[in-house]
Amino acid sequence: MFDAYILCGTPRTGSTLLCDLLTATGIAGRPDSFFMRDVDPVWAREWGLPAPGAARYDADYLAAVIRAGRDRTGLFGLRLMRENLEDMTALLDRLHPGLPDDKARISAAFGRVLFLHLRREDKLAQAVSLVKAEQTGLWHIAPDGRELERLAPPAAPVYDRARIARQLAALEAQDAAWEPWFAREGIAPMRIGYESLSADPAATVRRICAALGVGEPDPATLRPGVARLADRISAEWIARFRAETPA
Repeated sequence: MFDAYILCGTPRTGSTLLCDLLTATGIAGRPDSFFMRDVDPVWAREWGLPAPGAARYDADYLAAVIRAGRDRTGLFGLRLMRENLEDMTALLDRLHPGLPDDKARISAAFGRVLFLHLRREDKLAQAVSLVKAEQTGLWHIAPDGRELERLAPPAAPVYDRARIARQLAALEAQDAAWEPWFAREGIAPMRIGYESLSADPAATVRRICAALGVGEPDPATLRPGVARLADRISAEWIARFRAETPA
């Protein structure tokens, strides 16, 4: 039986879809990216956090994160991008000094943790998805087409080979960087592929819930709340990038 799970990933791998579905089960916490470098000001206000650098800031922040990630279910859920790993472990080290490794620090903070590794095989499609989201400002839509998350005013996507190449290299490096950390910490994560998650989200959620030992989720909760943003433009960019890349 586990007390928590950490969804280890990189951007545009379907983590929002998976986090929303796990939350909707009502038995698997409320996972979110609680350890982003810049704390969401909405969270800071809601949680009543002191100013960063205050004597009790780290302890208060971790306590608030655990409350939010459990959401009254008793199981803590966390989404952790590779770029935020060191920030999280540094905070845990300040609160639990003297422990031998990151896994021990994570256990001290969250208890028995199941690690999940969510990755996307088609890194070019992942990079194109990220560049389009950055350009258009639109990050997530509902199945009915409604906008769920927009981070910038609407703008038309423009093919930019250099930008796609930079994001492709960055995403490949970030995803690969999980492996030496898993090996060093003696972690054998449950592997989850974006492709299988996208094809059958409900099956992925049932598999995770079974591993966590929280029982079978209500089928009525396993309806995706976000839709894929890949479209004709995405396919054209992928084909063009591949055509322009030497074999």
